[in-house]
Amino acid sequence: MTLIKSISGIRGTIGGKVGDNLTPVDAVKFASAYGSFLKNNKAGKKLKVVIGRDARISGPMIHNLVVNTLIGLGIDVIDLGLSTTPTVEIAVPLEHADGGIILTASHNPKQWNALKLLNEKGEFLSGKEGELILEIAESEAFDFSDVDSLGEITVNDAYMDIHIDEVLNLPLVDAEAVAKRKFKVVVDGVNSSGGVIIPMLLEQMGVECVKLYCEPNGHFPHNPEPLKEHLGDICKLVVEEKADFGIVVDPDVDRLAFISNDGEMFGEEYTLVACADYVLSKTPGNTVSNMSSSRALRDITNKHNGSYQASAVGEVNVVSLMKATNAIIGGEGNGGIIYPESHYGRDSLVGVALFLTHLASLDMTVAELRASYPQYYMSKNKIELTPQIDVDAILEAMTEKYKAEDITTIDGVKIDFPTEWVHLRKSNTEPIIRIYTEAPTQEAADALAFRIIDEIKAIANI
Repeated sequence: MTLIKSISGIRGTIGGKVGDNLTPVDAVKFASAYGSFLKNNKAGKKLKVVIGRDARISGPMIHNLVVNTLIGLGIDVIDLGLSTTPTVEIAVPLEHADGGIILTASHNPKQWNALKLLNEKGEFLSGKEGELILEIAESEAFDFSDVDSLGEITVNDAYMDIHIDEVLNLPLVDAEAVAKRKFKVVVDGVNSSGGVIIPMLLEQMGVECVKLYCEPNGHFPHNPEPLKEHLGDICKLVVEEKADFGIVVDPDVDRLAFISNDGEMFGEEYTLVACADYVLSKTPGNTVSNMSSSRALRDITNKHNGSYQASAVGEVNVVSLMKATNAIIGGEGNGGIIYPESHYGRDSLVGVALFLTHLASLDMTVAELRASYPQYYMSKNKIELTPQIDVDAILEAMTEKYKAEDITTIDGVKIDFPTEWVHLRKSNTEPIIRIYTEAPTQEAADALAFRIIDEIKAIANI
């Protein structure tokens, strides 16, 4: 089944049967549920929703369906057209809107699309709100407007520029210092909106930009998840161009990875580490990442006399803990930077600007910067189980087995050993356990993963 309904939205593959894939009927149904949810919360008020999309091929079709569904509910739409997830997040409060929808399947391949839902702050909905929308969709409790009360569309294509201005105005971003260094950077925009907005930002910071896959036509030239195995072309081009580094973003520009000047991956886990190192050096404070993210952020935070805490996986959980601990920077190890001085959402533009300013103040290459950070290596695996196996019972057994260690159970089971850790999480959509490990060497991380997999198999008798 390729239609996944969750508290954060709905995503699926285009085409096929209603209820099994993301068909036009499913897009309309879910947009109707979201619009009805907003109307139920603000009865009698004229509502306004911001909508933007990435460049994937199905974007215009899904976009038209969603926009006109909201119009039919009597909701006004601010249409940003081609945009990014963080751009829509910034636009919602600036427009005094009641919510926002980003049409993007993020790092999923081109056959996927999705509706990501925002509240009036431009932040992702809570789990409780998401569940309510799913209930409304299931019951089809929609009440559309009459002909005199239909919503109106306002097209606003200025928000990429507004977003860039917001980033350049951040106190810790110094475009002048960056321009003096005359950096040369290669950008892989995976033929989506990042191929438009990241070069625009770089040019305004005085950086020479070499574009790779920056045509926003939705034909992704490689798997759009910014992982090492997908990024051979940019790694090669950075070396050929003698560039200072490379920038890779996913289709909706909320995940950011760097390529060092030697053509090696900087490591998407270290995107947040580098940005946090710079921010903490100027404004000491606390940090947050999720439980599956590198221990390196904790080490860097300790170096700057701050306090680090780990949340459950998921952006909404990271944001919630950041607010509770007054964290000044946080995010996820998948290259997601959340900088509250800008807004509470993962934002690759903020990450690029902070990283460039950091680099401008240092007399070292990107490869040397990476080598200066604590060295950790991760192994990401999963074990597939039969539907009959009780995954919760397995996690309980592992908790009992390692009860003498430092254990956290707010999201699956995380076992912290003195020099390494393992995080076990069950999938909500299939009978698998995800197994993430981290250690000071790749061999140790892999060995820990294989040991844990063997132990799980022994418990499950498989």
